[in-house]
Formats: sequence, C-alpha cells, structure tokens
Amino acid sequence: MDLDNYSLEELLLAAIKSEVESKDVYTRLAGKVDNAYLSDKLIFMAGEEQKHRDFLESVYRMKFRKDATLPVRSPVPLPEVNVKPGMVMASEVILQAMAAEKAASEFYGYMAGKHEFDDETKKTLNYLSSMEMGHYRLLELEKEQLNQQEEYEFEWEMMHAGP
Repeated sequence: MDLDNYSLEELLLAAIKSEVESKDVYTRLAGKVDNAYLSDKLIFMAGEEQKHRDFLESVYRMKFRKDATLPVRSPVPLPEVNVKPGMVMASEVILQAMAAEKAASEFYGYMAGKHEFDDETKKTLNYLSSMEMGHYRLLELEKEQLNQQEEYEFEWEMMHAGP
C-alpha cells in the first residue's frame, strides 16, 4: 500500500472513517450471527474500534486544531467490509474483515514511522498496529471454526432437526 502521496490530514481522516465503518460492521455482524460467543467477540471488537476512533480524533484535533469532518468516501484506498442484506455466511464477512484488519495494521505502522508525532502518539499508533493484527488473528481463528461449522451444517443439514 503506497501512502506517500497522501497528506497527514487525509490519512487521519481515512483512519477515523475506517474505525467508524469497522465498528458498524462488527455491530451489525454481531446481530446476525447465531453463535453467542462469536457475537460477544464481535461486540468487544466494535468497542475496540470506538476506542481507536476516539484516539485518532484526539490526534487530529491536536494536529489540526479542529474537529474531524469525515469524507463521504475515504481518500485512501483501504479494504472495505460489506455485509449484504439477507442471509450472509459469517465466514465470508470475517474474511473481508481480516483483510481490513491487516491493512489497518500496516496503515498505523506506516503512520507511526513516516509522520512527525510526539513519542506517546507514535507508541500508541504502533500499539494500534499490533492490536489490529491481534484482531486479524482472532478473526482468523473464528473463521476456521465457522468454516468447520458451516461445512458440517451443509453436509448434515438435518443435524438440528431433533429425534
């Protein structure tokens, strides 16, 4: 991902917008899955994305002395996660979310290394980068579990029919 042609303001706005969208995706997906354990994890991740947004907005206010006004479309091409209406295979959405989390990790690592921030902000951006990779790994484990479950339910569609 080549980010050298974007201003710091564009990068921060894209990061904030990405966190807003990620929170929304995790919240919507949590309401669609039947697995309560997975739903709880997704709600937790939505809360984490809100914390990331809050931090990034504070950095934006510190750097630009104004509140962030998010663009309709992100100026930086980051992977999007689309939850289509109706029946959706959770594993498909999680695969998209994994790509977005990995890109977010790289994005925050880039920002921490490339732009002038105070030490605390750099450390926090690097921490966000590692947290996003943690989200990626968590989603990876959930995807493997869902693949097995979806495969089993597809092969044995009457498994929940009862006696």
